[in-house]
Amino acid sequence: MSGDESGLRDAAAMSPAPPWWVFRDSGAHRSPSDEALPELPPAPPWRSFGPSADCEPLDIPVPADSREVDRKLGARRAGTLDHAVIDVINAAIQLRRPLLVTGQPGTGKSSLAYQIAAELGLGRVLWWPVVSRTTLRDGLYDYDAIGRVQDAPAGPGPDGPHRPLPDVSSYLTLGPLGTALLPWKRPRVLLVDELDKSDIDLPNDLLHIFEEGEFRIRELERLGRSRRKVSVGTADHGAPATVRDGRVRCVEFPLVVITSNGERAFSPAFRRRCLEIELAAPDERRLAAMIESHFGTGLDERTVELVRSFLERRGDGSLAADQLLNTVHMLTNGAADADEASWERLRASLWRNLASDTAP
Repeated sequence: MSGDESGLRDAAAMSPAPPWWVFRDSGAHRSPSDEALPELPPAPPWRSFGPSADCEPLDIPVPADSREVDRKLGARRAGTLDHAVIDVINAAIQLRRPLLVTGQPGTGKSSLAYQIAAELGLGRVLWWPVVSRTTLRDGLYDYDAIGRVQDAPAGPGPDGPHRPLPDVSSYLTLGPLGTALLPWKRPRVLLVDELDKSDIDLPNDLLHIFEEGEFRIRELERLGRSRRKVSVGTADHGAPATVRDGRVRCVEFPLVVITSNGERAFSPAFRRRCLEIELAAPDERRLAAMIESHFGTGLDERTVELVRSFLERRGDGSLAADQLLNTVHMLTNGAADADEASWERLRASLWRNLASDTAP
């Protein structure tokens, strides 16, 4: 990369951050167990839920390793996001409102959730991938009623002909949204991925949850006073949580990142509860930062030329950033060294136009 290009990147990365920013796109990787974590501002009164009298706030589990973050972000560099984007991210943190992030595939929408969680030390991202059959219940919890009946012991019970059912706690697991709404001391990061692929009702079904920060599990409510506390599984896998009186209620509303490819419009009622970001296709500076993050070295002349060629071919945004990363990987593996014609064919195949499904 030339000196002029490096200077432009450094100037963007070193611009002074406003004092009200908590997330600064610093590239830090922090664990929930670190001693000095960024202090989050208090929620506004209308978004403050507070702990219940009989509920002890929970510490965020420490991830077993950082492989998930490393795979998503690489060895992160600072300054990869525009200040306007960071402004809105920090406003969402301050206001405890979901972020609705739109943009073409490959613009880094999902990565925002991992960047926020890593820099602020908020643990692993709770990922909720959405498809056309996804319902609100899928995000909140799963109850395996059939499995519970099948596991019941054979023969009549001691008090009659009916077989006693196993304990309900082994058959109920909180989903990503349900886990995010547990009473954590610090907000969890929830990624609701590709909400525009959902059934038409799901976005509006989320409105009550976003406003109230709680939900009820009717299978546990039926237990009444006989079982006020039940230990259930969570989306953290291996880290159960206690649910009291069949009710899950947050202390700190989660930092929700909702991604959309712009394939549908959301209702005004849904959009009113979100802060919106539209991510543009990454420019030369952001592409260079992505490559450095994943490959760990500065860009040599061939890689700089590859980035410029990619930007020329991308045109209206019909190529995604991961197509460039795939090509850089092949470049570093020597695919361009032996035969120029073969390299051109391979590059054309890797840079297939996503809009028309034809090679550029």
